[in-house]
Amino acid sequence: MSRIMLSAAGSGTGKTTITAALLRVLCQMGKRVQCFKCGCDYIDPMFHRYITGRKAYQADPFFLNQFQMQKLVSQVSADADISVLEGAMGYYDGIAGTSEASAYTVSMWLNTPVLFILKPQGMGCSVGAICKGFQQFRESNQIKGVLLNQIRPGMYDYYKKIIEQETDLKVYGYLPDLPEIHFESRHLGLLTAEEIPDLDQKLDVLAETAKKTLDLDGILKLAASVPSLPIYPQMHHKPETQFRLGIAFDRAFCFYYQENLDLLEQYGAELIYFSPLTDARLPDGLDGLYFGGGYPELYLPELSQNDTFLKNLKQVSALKIPIFAECGGFLYLQEFLDDADHHAWPMAGLLPGHASMGKRLCRFGYMTLTAQEGTLLGTAGTCLRGHEFHYADSTENGSAFLAERPSGKKWLAIQNTDHITAGFPHLYFLSAPEAAKYFCQKCKAFHNERNDHT
Repeated sequence: MSRIMLSAAGSGTGKTTITAALLRVLCQMGKRVQCFKCGCDYIDPMFHRYITGRKAYQADPFFLNQFQMQKLVSQVSADADISVLEGAMGYYDGIAGTSEASAYTVSMWLNTPVLFILKPQGMGCSVGAICKGFQQFRESNQIKGVLLNQIRPGMYDYYKKIIEQETDLKVYGYLPDLPEIHFESRHLGLLTAEEIPDLDQKLDVLAETAKKTLDLDGILKLAASVPSLPIYPQMHHKPETQFRLGIAFDRAFCFYYQENLDLLEQYGAELIYFSPLTDARLPDGLDGLYFGGGYPELYLPELSQNDTFLKNLKQVSALKIPIFAECGGFLYLQEFLDDADHHAWPMAGLLPGHASMGKRLCRFGYMTLTAQEGTLLGTAGTCLRGHEFHYADSTENGSAFLAERPSGKKWLAIQNTDHITAGFPHLYFLSAPEAAKYFCQKCKAFHNERNDHT
């Protein structure tokens, strides 16, 4: 199975742009491309899925051990021609100031060659020092080549000569500066793929440029040089549907790990999508609700003034339907959410709490969560992994779980009632499949009880 990773010295070097260019070209060549993001990220996988037309996944070594990661990558890539992995932050940037659980870790676990992306503006021979430094920082690593970004075409041979003379790395091409190809950002990162005007035209410009400036034959040859991963049987069919799980999905709620959704389906869920922004009511016959993260703070008037939906949600909640919510979904279930002008917008009011947006990230990063009581995700003592990345905070963050950073910092998180478990952490169910299974069992029990009464 061919595979390649794109990484860099840090954020802001153009990993997403070059990845998008390469994906578009490969798809135009008729390749079936499977994508992975090496870190906790929702937006880049949305780009991956938009370009390739395939579900995108995480190859995150904080969430998965080596065996689990190899199994995931092998299974979902089995029918692909090539897998492309996009690193997060810098190649060696892991947890707690170490290289542990970094893109470097992923490349070693998956034995995947790395193309190191470098923006060399304002440099001369120093480009060689940077490349050699990254290559030699660990005695063994998978850095096999270099891609240059945002350089003038006339400078390519200059930089290529320095790098190939000063290191044993091959330079596989470059992308020039393309001012017209700019992916805008907001407080949580890039705009999502669906929000970018003329995205297809921008991707086509990237692809046409890449065909002229990247060594595509060389990149494909490098990707094909890897040994095969262990082979694991694919899921050829979905298990029989046992209950209907409503998934909030629209512009306000769009942050979901594909692995979470796949696992819920494996445990019998039929995923039914709905929009708190535009729907007048929930779909009929639901046995559970899942509110993911996203951008509710950008759509407060629409969410707050969708009276018919909010009324119906309260009616359904009164039946004690199991409800799980993360971050933006957690904000939505509380009483109020303030906008940037400190105006308080009424939300669903299923949970206590008044949330407001801040100007800085709040409690962001990886964490391990241990249940302090029984929840929809398991009994007391249940452990699973997740992360937080948000600017909002609430007067009621909950105390159902003890959250612990890799650094050792601890705090209490997640509200819990007899039928709602909701908090700021985004959870990764493959880190503890039994938690997803437990939630599904609660939904099945609600389904059975509802049917008994009809």
